[in-house]
Amino acid sequence: MAKTVLVTGISGFIAKHVALEFLKTGYKVGGTVRSKAKGKKVAETLKKHFDKAEVEIFEADLSSDAGWKEAVKGCDVVAHVASPFPLAQPKDENELIKPAVEGTLRVLRAAKAARVKRFVQTSSLVAVMFGHAPNKLSFNEDDWSVVDGPGMSPYNKSKTLAEKAARDFIAEEGSDIHFSTVNPGLVMGPPLDSDFGASLELVQMFLKGKFPGAPRVKMPCVDVRDIAKMHVLAAETGQPSGGRYLGCAEMPWFVEVGKALHKGLGEKAKKAPKRELPNFMVKLVALFDPTAKLTVPDLGLDRKLDNSRTKKALGIEFIPVEDAAVASGKSLIEHGLA
Repeated sequence: MAKTVLVTGISGFIAKHVALEFLKTGYKVGGTVRSKAKGKKVAETLKKHFDKAEVEIFEADLSSDAGWKEAVKGCDVVAHVASPFPLAQPKDENELIKPAVEGTLRVLRAAKAARVKRFVQTSSLVAVMFGHAPNKLSFNEDDWSVVDGPGMSPYNKSKTLAEKAARDFIAEEGSDIHFSTVNPGLVMGPPLDSDFGASLELVQMFLKGKFPGAPRVKMPCVDVRDIAKMHVLAAETGQPSGGRYLGCAEMPWFVEVGKALHKGLGEKAKKAPKRELPNFMVKLVALFDPTAKLTVPDLGLDRKLDNSRTKKALGIEFIPVEDAAVASGKSLIEHGLA
């Protein structure tokens, strides 16, 4: 008999890929959305990519208890992907932190009450690598971002606190649930439809030539198709509960992403940056541009990430960043979004 998984926030860029991967693995898939209209579009999208796709849609919001009992009923696995993801940070950080933390606990409580066996939370590498002193440049599965540290945006705080809250809940009340997190870096790769939220904004901005050059920023990058695989592998792993799986293929400087787009897309990527902007220029632009402002704390930091334990535990090899960036660009162009 096929296992059943609930994918929260199934209309999101990552979540649609997670749902598709579970479907291809043979799972029955349910998904939560805030409005049934969005759910219908998701079902249509998944059907285009997998003709056997049948998805049961539930209306449920992270800010309310309504709908969660019905959504988790009969599930073997919950893949909790839903979380607010802004391009510009809000003035009040609690607009992000509160729904992320309270929503995660709401879904966990519902899963526990329904005796769900496995729970995979989509966390982030912003819960690992940020808020540290500038001389702390190497990271692995054991590291945690410093919530009150320098450069911690509301989004970074929300992901860190939501993962901590989930792990505390499991330690105190959820020992019967096999729990793990998937912590992606900057997610690239092809969207399944034109609704991809803020995840591919970097590639989109590069293709549109928003900046004359790339800020000197280095970020962990990963393909969305690998993140989807990681969710299925985490749901089925024989590893002990509590696994923390870091999704990162490589850590390129942003300019390397621009050069990959040029190499892979040729004339279609002619506006993508091939040189770096001086740090002072990025800081000047940041005075007027909220997107540029997000990069300022990371300028020039040559961070490194060792996720060899993740690769060994899940048996995964990651798609190269160059391929992920080009796949992102091709999809954006095909959808008329770049």
